[in-house]
Amino acid sequence: MKPLLLLGGGGHCHAAVDVIEAGTVYQIVGVVQPSVAGSAPVLGYPVVGTDDDLSALLAETPRALVTIGQIKSPATRIRLFELLKSHGAEIPVIKSPSSYCSPHAELGEGCILMHGALINANAHVGENCIVNSQALIEHDAEIGAHCHISTGSRVNGGVRIGTGCFIGSGAILREGIEVGNGAIIGAGQVVLQDVEAGKTVSNHRD
Repeated sequence: MKPLLLLGGGGHCHAAVDVIEAGTVYQIVGVVQPSVAGSAPVLGYPVVGTDDDLSALLAETPRALVTIGQIKSPATRIRLFELLKSHGAEIPVIKSPSSYCSPHAELGEGCILMHGALINANAHVGENCIVNSQALIEHDAEIGAHCHISTGSRVNGGVRIGTGCFIGSGAILREGIEVGNGAIIGAGQVVLQDVEAGKTVSNHRD
């Protein structure tokens, strides 16, 4: 099995660990955290260093995955992904054995497909994306880099989603619409028309 470092040890990391352990390709060797002092193991895997230690860590384990989650902003995931790229790291695509990705679809490096995710033919998913549990990306959809397609969401055929977007749990996007860069679609939203860049679509009331 191929050794793999994980960057970030929070909740999304826990889910990513479960996906990686379900497969037979990668073996987690440790977790990189902002601070090592007092850091407990993450689901049994040791915290092996901080971002400042990446050069030395990648010299021994040249393969790593960003396992920080994304809700309101993709900024931390983007920063860590670009940090790995600057060190020349190999950033694999991770697929749960219970996910399905059409052989006619394309996934950018650093993507993770969680349990039950489905990506259909001629879909294109950019680098460093999370396609979470039971999410659906239908035929001919285009997902920009650094997006999070949340649990149970439905991205229908021909939808175009820009860079750094968040699609909330259970959201449904009508076929053919466009979602601009940095948009946030709240949980359970049914989106029937284009969404401007940077806009939040939500029924939530503060």
